[in-house]
Amino acid sequence: MDRDQCFRGAESGGRLTSGNDADHGRHSSSRFRDTTDQSVLVEGATSYEDWTFLLSEHYASWSTPLVETARQTDQETYSTSLSAIRRLGTSLSLELNASENSRFAQQFTDSHEWSTMDWLNDQVWPTFGVAIGAGGGYINLSAGSDMTYEQIQGRVNWRAGDKWSFLLSGGLEDRQFVDSSLPDLIDPIFGLSIHYQLFETTAISFDAERRISSTFFQGQVTESTDFAGNFRQRLLKKFYLDLRAGYRMTTYKSTSAGQSVSREDDFTFFSVRLSTVFLKNGTASIFYHTSDNTSNASGFRTATTQFGLDLGYHF
Repeated sequence: MDRDQCFRGAESGGRLTSGNDADHGRHSSSRFRDTTDQSVLVEGATSYEDWTFLLSEHYASWSTPLVETARQTDQETYSTSLSAIRRLGTSLSLELNASENSRFAQQFTDSHEWSTMDWLNDQVWPTFGVAIGAGGGYINLSAGSDMTYEQIQGRVNWRAGDKWSFLLSGGLEDRQFVDSSLPDLIDPIFGLSIHYQLFETTAISFDAERRISSTFFQGQVTESTDFAGNFRQRLLKKFYLDLRAGYRMTTYKSTSAGQSVSREDDFTFFSVRLSTVFLKNGTASIFYHTSDNTSNASGFRTATTQFGLDLGYHF
């Protein structure tokens, strides 16, 4: 088992229109080097007649130990997303989404993904809405088989009174491997979010998700299922205490007929964060995070402990 302690600090961030953030990480383990991470986010929105348009651009550069690679991994990512929403009468609306995501990782597989997910929404009642969606994407990889995929999903959004809210989506994904003789990978996918406002100052939430993703390794994809719960308590009107815990099951599968992959991981984590707001747009928090990953593959059993300070500013 590998155990690392990490200190993080000096972070600033931007939301709504533009921003940037930087993160400095210090590691007590000699296996990992100290890093300074950078991130920039720009977002905008406009309307034209019955249409609303949203655009976001994000860039990040960071180096951190990852469960998937079991080592400190340098990454650089670029992402662009565009959404267009149009009302079709009193209850119906059309939601169109397109995105491009690029990831560069030293000594691992680079990826470029273009995707779309489009929805027809029906706000049946003010507190209850349903939607049906379809989409797909293409993933270009620097090594291994490129991929295409298609998805069809349904979605339900329900606000039950002043305390409960539910968001559930689910469907099927059909994934093809362009340069491989393997058959299509057909899997269920879903997302679930439940929020309960116990008191004015106390909230409890639960999230679950199943997804299929390309990996940092050549010729592999992952099937992951995540479960997480969060407890938030406001203290003395100015502070927020968050307790969060979760579990993830991950199965690695081969995208090449000549390659055998049998890796399965189980990941658990627990975190505590105390945060506050200053100067209206600034945030500060101290945190503690611990996690453990077990794997049937040699060299991928890891455990980490992190603690530190986050500083942020939004404009």
